[in-house]
Amino acid sequence: MWIAGAEQMTTSIAANNAGRKTDKTAYQLEFSRYEFKYLLDTRLRQQLEVELRHFLDYDPFVAEREDHRYMVRSLYFDDASHTNFHDKIDGLKSRSKFRIRTYTDVPDTDVPQFLELKGRHNNRVYKHRIPLPEPVSLTTTEPVIRRLASEPDATDTGQQFAYETFRKGIAPVALIDYWRRPFVSRYDPDFRVTFDDELHGTETRVLFPARTARRIRLLPGFTVMEVKFGYHLPAWFHRLIQSYELRRVSVSKICEGMSALGLATDLQ
Repeated sequence: MWIAGAEQMTTSIAANNAGRKTDKTAYQLEFSRYEFKYLLDTRLRQQLEVELRHFLDYDPFVAEREDHRYMVRSLYFDDASHTNFHDKIDGLKSRSKFRIRTYTDVPDTDVPQFLELKGRHNNRVYKHRIPLPEPVSLTTTEPVIRRLASEPDATDTGQQFAYETFRKGIAPVALIDYWRRPFVSRYDPDFRVTFDDELHGTETRVLFPARTARRIRLLPGFTVMEVKFGYHLPAWFHRLIQSYELRRVSVSKICEGMSALGLATDLQ
C-alpha cells in the first residue's frame, strides 16, 4: 500500500471491494475532520519535530523508510472561470474541489490512483475518495471521466464528478507535488500531524507531464504543517502553540501553484 494512516485503511477497503458487485457505497470512502495549517521556516520545523516526537510516532507506512516520508501528487480540476480558486481566496465557508491523487511521479500500475472530492463546510473538512476504474493515461483524463459517468453502480462522488465535468466544464488545471512526513498520536487515533515540503506546481492537464512542462518551486524555505483531528486538540499541543506562538494560516497548495504559474490572479 502507498497510502498512510487513515488513508491507508481507506485504500485497503476499496481494494478489497474492487472487482465485485456490491452496494455502491462500498466503493466510496469518506471522512470529516478539522484541519489546521501552519507555515514553518526550517528552524521552527526542526524544533517542532523534536517536540512532537515526545507525543507522536511516525506513521507505520513510513516508519521503516530511511527518510520517513512519501511523495504526494495531485492533479486539480477547475472551471474556465477558476471558481474553485476564487472560492478559496474569498474564504467561502462551503466549498469543494476535485483532484486525482497518486503517490509517484512516474507511471506505475502498482501505485493506486484515486478521484477525490475535498471540501469544507464551515470549519470542518471532508474528503470523499474512490479508486479510479482505470489508470489515467499520459495524455488525457477523458477515458476515466467517461467510465465514471457510464458505470451503472457509480458512486455519488463519481456521478458528481461526471456532472461537473460535462455540465460545469471542470478540467485539469495544474499539478501539485510535495513530500510528506506523517506522524500519528500514541494516545489519540484521530490526531495526526503531517509536514509537507519541497512543494512544486506544474502547468499541465495530465497526471504525468513531459519533463519540458513548466514547473515552479512553491513556498521555498517553508514547510506546511497540517494538524488533523476529529473533535479537539490535545492539551499538550495547545501548550506547543503557546510556547512557539504558532499562528494558523489559510494556505492552499493549489492556489499557491496557480498564482505562481500565472494561471489565476487574486483580484482582492
